Amino acid sequence: MKVGVVREAKTDENRVALTPSGAHVLVEDGHDVLVEAGAGEGSRISDQEYVSEGAKLVAAAADVWSDCDIIVKVKEPQQAEFEYLRDDLTLFTYLHLAAYPEVARALVDAGTDSIAYETVQLPDHTLPLLAPMSEVAGRMSIQVGARFLEKFSGGRGVLLGGVPGVQPGTVTIIGAGTAGSNAAQMAFGLGADVTVFDLSPVPLRHIDQIYHGAIKTKVANPLDIRNAAAESDLVVGAVLLPGAKAPRILNAADVVGMREGSVLVDISIDQGGCFETSRETKHSDPTYLVDGVVHYAVGNIPGAVPRTSTFALTNVTLPYLRLLATHGLDGSVAMRPELQGGVNTRDGAIVNEVVAAALAG
Repeated sequence: MKVGVVREAKTDENRVALTPSGAHVLVEDGHDVLVEAGAGEGSRISDQEYVSEGAKLVAAAADVWSDCDIIVKVKEPQQAEFEYLRDDLTLFTYLHLAAYPEVARALVDAGTDSIAYETVQLPDHTLPLLAPMSEVAGRMSIQVGARFLEKFSGGRGVLLGGVPGVQPGTVTIIGAGTAGSNAAQMAFGLGADVTVFDLSPVPLRHIDQIYHGAIKTKVANPLDIRNAAAESDLVVGAVLLPGAKAPRILNAADVVGMREGSVLVDISIDQGGCFETSRETKHSDPTYLVDGVVHYAVGNIPGAVPRTSTFALTNVTLPYLRLLATHGLDGSVAMRPELQGGVNTRDGAIVNEVVAAALAG
């Protein structure tokens, strides 16, 4: 098989889908790895590092797309890449089609087989290919929240950890999954006053056991979330329904009731956002104000730390990519059934039921 790695076209996206060591493994497996020149620059990976591991450098993205059987990416194809999609191509990347229906249409129209990292799900309901980026996004949410709470970043001028004699900042985290629990870890480490909400008491018990009650936990309901947001300096939305649009947790009226200069960070924006007032932003222009509340809704938060994110992503995607390159889609699904949930489009149709329902709605 020919496996292609292209430079990401999404604005401010500096991750790359495969490390040189990953290319080395694929080449040893007997595959050709074609890498677009400059694909790794944003992650501080040189072209020569890929060449040294047996990859072939290609000058133009179009040639990588046209010459390869599998394209491995980080983010969904952008409009300029739609023309490269075709019916004998397998695309392996984050897709988030519920939030990007135009991408779904392009994949269906082209007949491209696509596998979305975020909907590959193990029998225990964990998401192995989403987990590392959720970890990064959760931790980053507190870093960026702390930064935008600063006065000269538009915030209310609060230090999350406080100082002796001054109370710390108040952080509310909605969702206790991988992203939310990592956000809680960071916020607690900074010394903030942290409350975590989730619909299920199971992850809340886990947090309570780890932090011995130092992080407050609450089973989520709209009234308690609304009241907590009104009293918070930083609110992080970290809710996920795999393959579906994110549910709305705070509406516009709730945002009106928040403190001026407080910060909302919407990790769920790549699934449509969990705050009614959210709209996707980019790293070079990450925030905007609604009713005096700072909104941070970057659609590729881990792209802010691309080197860490690139290596973390390859760690989990490479075993599946090796299977796809060696055994094809059907053979890989037979060997690793969780891949079936990752198949979003095939033979000109949306085949993941949750994604199809989200797009239909």
